[in-house]
Amino acid sequence: MNLKVSKALPKGPTTTLVPLVKDEALERTLYQLAETWGIPGKVLTADFQAKAGQHHLVYDRAYGRHHLIGLGAEARLPQVATITKNWIFRHRDQLPAHPVVQLWPGAAKDDPSLIRERLEGLVQGALQGRYDIGLYKTASGETPPFRSAKASLSFWGAGVDAKLLRPALRKAEAIGQAQLEILDLVNGPGNKVIPQTLADWAKASGKAYGYKVTVFNKSQCLKKGLHALLAVNRGSEYDPAFIIMEYRPAKAGRKKLPVVGLAGKGVTFDTGGLSIKGATNMHYMKSDMGGAAAVLGTLEACARLQLPVHLYAIVPTTDNCVDANSVKPGDVIDSYSGKSIEIIDTDAEGRLILADALCYLHRNFQPEILIDLATLTGSTVRTLGYHAGGLFTANDQLAQLLSEAGQEVGERLWRLPLWQEYFADMESDVADIRNFSGKPLAGAITAAKFLEFFTEDHPAWAHLDIAGVAFGQSGLSSQKSATGYGIRLLIQFLEKWLRQKRR
Repeated sequence: MNLKVSKALPKGPTTTLVPLVKDEALERTLYQLAETWGIPGKVLTADFQAKAGQHHLVYDRAYGRHHLIGLGAEARLPQVATITKNWIFRHRDQLPAHPVVQLWPGAAKDDPSLIRERLEGLVQGALQGRYDIGLYKTASGETPPFRSAKASLSFWGAGVDAKLLRPALRKAEAIGQAQLEILDLVNGPGNKVIPQTLADWAKASGKAYGYKVTVFNKSQCLKKGLHALLAVNRGSEYDPAFIIMEYRPAKAGRKKLPVVGLAGKGVTFDTGGLSIKGATNMHYMKSDMGGAAAVLGTLEACARLQLPVHLYAIVPTTDNCVDANSVKPGDVIDSYSGKSIEIIDTDAEGRLILADALCYLHRNFQPEILIDLATLTGSTVRTLGYHAGGLFTANDQLAQLLSEAGQEVGERLWRLPLWQEYFADMESDVADIRNFSGKPLAGAITAAKFLEFFTEDHPAWAHLDIAGVAFGQSGLSSQKSATGYGIRLLIQFLEKWLRQKRR
């Protein structure tokens, strides 16, 4: 879909989307709109109060259609994005190919940062609202106009400087498009999205947006000593991949930039291995690469936005299946770090492949900040539900920046402890560490303590357990599906951190 800023409203009958905030200026705004459309102002003020998600359709004298959409009183980026996504999703098949978003009268007098924030929410919500989860449906039919490849969405506001809108539009489009792509990856079934799929996606994205991608195949993983990844892969029909991405802005030259490392769990399907999961919800385990998808999407968004940061990212990817060669409970395996691991539960596999990725990132690229994302534990879901991801870090400043970024974009995090006492549950009699405590408590924390062991005391490492927020009631499907969580959070965090470093 083409996104653009319009200098004026089109002449003749037009379909406009008019998002409105529930504030003290609402009544005056409604009277201004009513006068423009040639209808009594009292009609609008009586029928529309701009409550969050409220919709009111108005026809003007020229037979134009105007959809008033309530943004509620808060109307910050998270709320605007969600309201817009839900509204577009419900009405996308009835909209014409080229509607116009008419920013509220008086927007030119608003805080410019607030205008940009709301515009980003509108764009990201509109893009997600067009999403079609029917990736493999064979039924064909005529594509509704607004869902066609030639569709466009224009933005116009009386008196609003286009120079203010275009940067916000560019940022929102970069993030929104990356979100759409990772929705396809996470929603793709395990026989369609395999480790090679993620590797191919990264290569194509790197070629398109100018960042480096290196992929280790199975034999190269063996040569590099990525033994924990290979152990999880032993039961699979598909070879693993160890995807390494490096982004530097094109204009940076030899300038030294701050270095950040990202790692994302890329288990394309998780049966649990020999410690097999129950059948009831196993079909949702195609989503166990939500962390990898967020990292892939963040790399692409960073490259599109040309953020001034040197970014390394690793996605270790395999599925976790059952076979005669599968790793067994009680086995002891090696890892890239040289440390040995006792396998207690083969369903605690995500932390194994991340152990190799984190240690590889730390030793080879020495990032100033190291962050991993993973749909790691059901314990986090039981603790926080579907409204926040778990945040684990010993670095207070890092915790604050990540928490603030998540709150600002609506991808919230809640910090949980990493006290050393929890590590006692991960001690093994026969190896350097075991992969599961064996206790029905503090599962998310002990998983984080396992990962911390392989960061080799990195001073600014954070683990984000996104099991409850990467996949769920997204509003884009009748069953659970991908939410796109992680990209907005990481981009917001990077921007905040870079601004802080420039002070």
